[in-house]
Amino acid sequence: MIARLIRWSVANRFLVLLATVMLTAWGVWGVRSTPVDALPDLSDVQVIIRTSYPGQAPQIVENQVTYPLATTMLSVPGAKTVRGFSFFGDSFVYILFEDGTDLYWARSRVLEYMNQVQGRLPATAKSSLGPDATGVGWIYQYALVDRTGKNDLAQLRALQDWFLKFELKSLPNVAEVASVGGMVKQYQVVLDPIKLAAQGLTQGQVREAIMGANQETGGSVLELSGAEYMVRASGYLKTLDDFRAIPLVSRAGIPVRLGDVATLQIGPEMRRGIAELDGEGEVAGGVVVLRSGKNAQETIQAVKTKLSELQGSLPPGVEIVTTYDRSALIERAIHNLTTKLVEEFIVVAVVCVLFLWHLRSALVAIISLPLGIMAAFLVMRYQGINANIMSLGGIAIAVGAMVDAAVVMIENAHKKLEAWQHKHPDRQLVGEERWKVITEAAVEVGPALFFSLLIITLSFVPVFTLEAQEGRLFGPLAFTKTYAMAAAAALSVTLIPVLMGYWIRGRIPDEQKNPITRALIAVYRPCLEWVLHRPKSTLVIAVLALTTTIWPLSRLGGEFLPRLDEGDLLYMPSALPGLSAQRATELLQLSNRMIKTVPEVERVFGKAGRAETATDPAPLEMFETTVKLKPRDQWRPGMTPEGLIEELDKAVKIPGLSNIWIPPIRNRIDMLATGIKSPIGVKVTGNDLKVIDGIAAQVEQVAKGIPGVSSSLAERLTGGRYVDVRIDRTAAGRYGLNVSEIQAVVSGAIGGENVSETVEGLARFPINLRYPREWRDSPERLTQLPISTPMGQQITLGTVASISITDGPPMLKSENARPSGWVYVDVRGRDLASVANDLRDAVSRQIKLEPGVSITYSGQFEYLERANARLKVVVPATLLIIFVLLYLTFSRMGEAGLIMATLPFALTGGIWFLYLMNYNLSIATGVGFIALAGVAAEFGVVMLIYLKQALAERCPDGRQPTLEELLDAIREGAVLRVRPKAMTVAVILAGLVPIVWSSGTGSEVMSRIAAPMLGGMVTAPLLSLFVIPAAYVLMRKPRKRDQPDTEAS
Repeated sequence: MIARLIRWSVANRFLVLLATVMLTAWGVWGVRSTPVDALPDLSDVQVIIRTSYPGQAPQIVENQVTYPLATTMLSVPGAKTVRGFSFFGDSFVYILFEDGTDLYWARSRVLEYMNQVQGRLPATAKSSLGPDATGVGWIYQYALVDRTGKNDLAQLRALQDWFLKFELKSLPNVAEVASVGGMVKQYQVVLDPIKLAAQGLTQGQVREAIMGANQETGGSVLELSGAEYMVRASGYLKTLDDFRAIPLVSRAGIPVRLGDVATLQIGPEMRRGIAELDGEGEVAGGVVVLRSGKNAQETIQAVKTKLSELQGSLPPGVEIVTTYDRSALIERAIHNLTTKLVEEFIVVAVVCVLFLWHLRSALVAIISLPLGIMAAFLVMRYQGINANIMSLGGIAIAVGAMVDAAVVMIENAHKKLEAWQHKHPDRQLVGEERWKVITEAAVEVGPALFFSLLIITLSFVPVFTLEAQEGRLFGPLAFTKTYAMAAAAALSVTLIPVLMGYWIRGRIPDEQKNPITRALIAVYRPCLEWVLHRPKSTLVIAVLALTTTIWPLSRLGGEFLPRLDEGDLLYMPSALPGLSAQRATELLQLSNRMIKTVPEVERVFGKAGRAETATDPAPLEMFETTVKLKPRDQWRPGMTPEGLIEELDKAVKIPGLSNIWIPPIRNRIDMLATGIKSPIGVKVTGNDLKVIDGIAAQVEQVAKGIPGVSSSLAERLTGGRYVDVRIDRTAAGRYGLNVSEIQAVVSGAIGGENVSETVEGLARFPINLRYPREWRDSPERLTQLPISTPMGQQITLGTVASISITDGPPMLKSENARPSGWVYVDVRGRDLASVANDLRDAVSRQIKLEPGVSITYSGQFEYLERANARLKVVVPATLLIIFVLLYLTFSRMGEAGLIMATLPFALTGGIWFLYLMNYNLSIATGVGFIALAGVAAEFGVVMLIYLKQALAERCPDGRQPTLEELLDAIREGAVLRVRPKAMTVAVILAGLVPIVWSSGTGSEVMSRIAAPMLGGMVTAPLLSLFVIPAAYVLMRKPRKRDQPDTEAS
């Protein structure tokens, strides 16, 4: 079939060339229009429900909002995890869906189930869905700074909320713009309880009066002298004097106004998020969230353009400062990989020219590279895969192997042309006869080469079966490598034969005159002779070489993924719970100032608490500081990312804060998928918070004793401080008071409530009603709060309730509707897998669990476990696929089995090389080994093809060869064909070297994938050059009694 295709292509060469030109044009469009990002989007499909329930304690939020929502969401189709967070005044429920669920389908299902539960939620709790963004949607952050000091934080925040936010939201692909930091302006009505009581008024009446005084309405239209006039009655409150004039009640024609019983002022609303820049003071800012699956690079560009246009509309002195910008990382990563690809092109081209000693022949091989890559980009474009570190990496790994088939084919054509020239020294090879020789040369090796490229292509199938994060990470790489290899396979049997006919002209240099070929044969021939006379010894040596890998294997650590250097860092310490906003601001400013002292730091943007978005469930005590680093060329000489983290660790020393440094994208993904912000997380789930807290604290202590653990921190579930008002039902009943009436006083008077909002142009500001500070600054004062009974008596809160200070949960987390406590374990200086296994053993030995309590391990470790389990199933499947393809190529079990049996020897070099480079085993190296197996199988195939060809020439009738014939055939097939084999090895090595020793963005993962391949490329060729001939001798040796043993000869 393949042979027919080659003949057809040569016969219809004009069509083939036309198709090539069309592919090129289409491919150029594909390359230019493929969206770019730094990393593939690794986050799960998630839908977030954010419910604000103002003024309520975490326990109340959990009982009344989070628990009903979480239990209902457990039955949403396709949901795999439901994670709940209950904070002061806010509930977040994250629903994580199975892979492959459509985001918008998931959102509509969640809305459906929300309708069911809406009736069970409190009236004042307002639920809404979070943005249609993924966990890595935070692509750009900025701060608003006023250097002149003319605008306060409230004005900056108003600019952000009512001007910048809406302008940026109008850009395509921006899902949300979240405000962070600053102060929200609030009209505060501070009631005097004594004056209220004197006038016989209640807080409820005041609330009604304010709401009634702040509205506008229309009165239809009037017709006056043939024209229509629309009627409107204005009534919005505009100034504090408007507030003071609100009438509450009228006694004997004299109104009691709001100003008579309350003080009116403008102040800041209570806040749960603080932003700080460079340790110089508070700022207001914004976070741009990208819509799921859209082009990050384009969107960031649009946001920057928009912000620079808007700069002119801001008040004088106010400027927008970029605090995080992912496009720099994207540009660096893409630039790094593009230069790597260009380097590979050049090196591969040089190798081809050196070996063939014929420029036009080398061009034939090289042209298949850009065409194959364009074809891969085209499929990527239509499949919706963007160009990122992984997808470009797939192409980078494939470059060497893509030229293989072309190289062997061209080499065979040279051989055939040379042979023809020797036979007819007096004739010129032209016209149809020339095309015939070229076609025969291509047909001779084409089918087997096509299958060997197919083996490399299909050996990557297991990578497609990886699930969840690792699947999303390596999927793009596997796709692009597969497409590039498939394109190369297709080109090798269509375009290459045609180009050979056109370009391999002129004087073909004699192979024996090429110094490289001569040197190779001189070294290889004596070695092969030794092997042919001692085939069994050769195999024993190979097995011994394989057994040496046991030692480095036992010393290799394991990790999920090497740390990616993103060029920015996040500093994420956790303070102890119950921190006040004022103290959080001080700590934030202090830590930012300390970070800024390190010379490599360009900018520090600190955030305590949360931004106004459902994608940020952070309590006030959680700091998230984005550290923007200077470009590498401005660092001190010899400074590495690891060294920098150590230096920052030394610079930031604050009692009560434990340091955690994480790359920003990596952190957002981990936080989303597992909720854990450190490499290993331990989740303790149970029913009783005290028990969970106790066990989590024990786990924290155990973890601290494990070597390689740099910090371990259990989140406290009982560190929150509460003032409890316990209502005495009997005493309340005596005064005819219901529990709800007393609670209304507690929530309204002490907590304060937003009763309405003012309308000022486009802006809206809340109106808040509460008692003065001095009435609520201690439990003793609270007991004296006056309450009016239905009979008109005045009593105090202390008469009907007791007030005490207690401890309780500062925030609550639940996993699948069960309360859980989390322990964060950070690992440094040792590999993840060993630390996690040690931790697991230590915990199971030292900690006794109570009934109903369970411990699960999470974080990157969870993925590592899952990926390992998957690879155990998948790798045997790959080997089976390779075996089937080999059988299809050779249609003999023995020969297919021979190549399969030699595969493990190829891995020897890979394992040793990993050990020497001091790399850990990770999913990345696993992918490298899978790729290596495909390439090693290809080498074996090429060797066997030559051996079989040489043997077929000697025994054309298919008879059993004599030993002499067999050894001659092997000498010819192996020695005379050492050039194409050396070329394929050299080409693949040339393609891998730039990747393994590169040092740009994304090189950490790429070098881990290329390392096993590079190491294996040393042992795999040795294998095909020596072990396969030795095994072939033993396989095809005549079984005669009188035949002397070759071992003895």
